[in-house]
Amino acid sequence: MSDAVLVLEDGRTFHGQAYGARGTTVAEVVFATGMTGYQETLTDPSYRGQIVVMTAPHIGNTGANTTDFESGRVWVDGYVVRDPARVPSSWRSQRSLDDLLVEQNVVGISGIDTRALTRHLRERGSMRGVVSSETSDVASLLGQVRSAPTMAGSNFLDDVTTPEPYVVHARGEKRFTVAAVDLGIKGMTPRRMAERGIEVHVLPASSTIDDIERLGADGVFMSNGPGDPSTADHAVELLQEVLRRRLPYFGICLGNQIFGRALGRGTYKLTYGHRGINQPVQDRTTGKVEVTAHNHGFAVDAPLDGSFSTPFGSAHVTHVCLNDDVVEGIALLDAPGFSVQYHPEAAAGPHDAAYLFDRFADLMASTSSTTGRA
Repeated sequence: MSDAVLVLEDGRTFHGQAYGARGTTVAEVVFATGMTGYQETLTDPSYRGQIVVMTAPHIGNTGANTTDFESGRVWVDGYVVRDPARVPSSWRSQRSLDDLLVEQNVVGISGIDTRALTRHLRERGSMRGVVSSETSDVASLLGQVRSAPTMAGSNFLDDVTTPEPYVVHARGEKRFTVAAVDLGIKGMTPRRMAERGIEVHVLPASSTIDDIERLGADGVFMSNGPGDPSTADHAVELLQEVLRRRLPYFGICLGNQIFGRALGRGTYKLTYGHRGINQPVQDRTTGKVEVTAHNHGFAVDAPLDGSFSTPFGSAHVTHVCLNDDVVEGIALLDAPGFSVQYHPEAAAGPHDAAYLFDRFADLMASTSSTTGRA
């Protein structure tokens, strides 16, 4: 095994062994706390621009297969694990995780103390870093890191969005048509809607309100995605046009941040973010606490208590993270629109929040009954 090194922008350095492709990669270093679902993490477009540290010590035990991909490729810019599996063990495995990373040209490092690295990121915050199996010159690598762009101000939507529209057909009887704006959508999301009789037209991020209206959409969805929401001006303007037409809206992750901005709220970068499948969130509309899947480094700035004014009427915070009181969902009170910051589709689980797709269907049904749209 060849040597590799991880260097953070504050100078903290970890030495280990090369894992995956050999090379050098520079990106923001973040940690993910999921014990399972590493394939879903790797293929989530929201991880574009990030080197992901897995806090679970053993990664790759079940190998890799194409069935569990959330998109057509691996999106992480780098991968950090402690103890990679030497031999995958699963009847579904088609190859080892190491082979997948090599095929997808993802540079990684193994054999380091990921617990110490995670504690460092929790204390200092997510930061830029470099993984290299080409050189051990720490001073040179540190120079590369400190000259690299930061996540704040980044925009990767052109990288991750679909180049052409496509359709995911409803299962069984078709009930609704939804225009899903692809900001980095995960494959399970339109499937969850299709299970509820929704025909999903997935559209590029550059789509316009005319594109949506031509579909005769009963509702509009905006997906998860990478980068800084403060740079996604087109998506914000598009959503404002959707809200002016009182089309039912549902947003997930970046779609929640876009909703917040469309309502006049700001966004901000979290110190180290929420990434994993074990985050407790309370649905304030029911009082229920859910264990949920997250992948976000930014959040909406909105008051937790009471309502707040928007150009589209009053709104309120509907969901909150019980670990740190971060806003995890917002909704309009007098117009058909809501969003959540986490991932109710959660292919790797948990599935506590799957009801939100039913809530969206109910919202479209109630809106169509009052407007005659359907």
